[in-house]
Amino acid sequence: MADKNAIKLVANNKKAYHDYFIEEKYECGIELFGTEVKSIRMGKCSIKEAYVAVSGGQAFIEGMNISPYEKGNIFNREPLRRRRLLLHKKEILRLQGQVQTKGYTIMPLQVYFKKGLVKIEIGLARGKKLYDKRDDLRKKAVRREAEREYRNELKI
Repeated sequence: MADKNAIKLVANNKKAYHDYFIEEKYECGIELFGTEVKSIRMGKCSIKEAYVAVSGGQAFIEGMNISPYEKGNIFNREPLRRRRLLLHKKEILRLQGQVQTKGYTIMPLQVYFKKGLVKIEIGLARGKKLYDKRDDLRKKAVRREAEREYRNELKI
């Protein structure tokens, strides 16, 4: 039997970790309609092209694709519409200040269900240069090689 407090991951943005340094992470709710929640439950959600914009004292996620629910007929909404994020006012002001002054951006990292509610994890991100990406790939290859050698030692 599944735990009621378990987190069910729906969408993950691996490219954000490759292209950006994630400085801070925030968990927030997202304002959705019924058919959108049903579609997310079926796993029809993508945040690869999405980003977060702050305007008018509110945070919005733009470019998040939630495919229309098959049985939703007239209640379906635009798949790429702008959706409001549910954050505290202090968090929104802090994020807005960081983005304006230091050249950061806000990226969605993952979408998941927590206690039956759709949550989205966003991160305050700073762009990586090409040499940073190469360095990360090099470190990952070294770590993978070390794990492979360790596994081979255990088999012997």
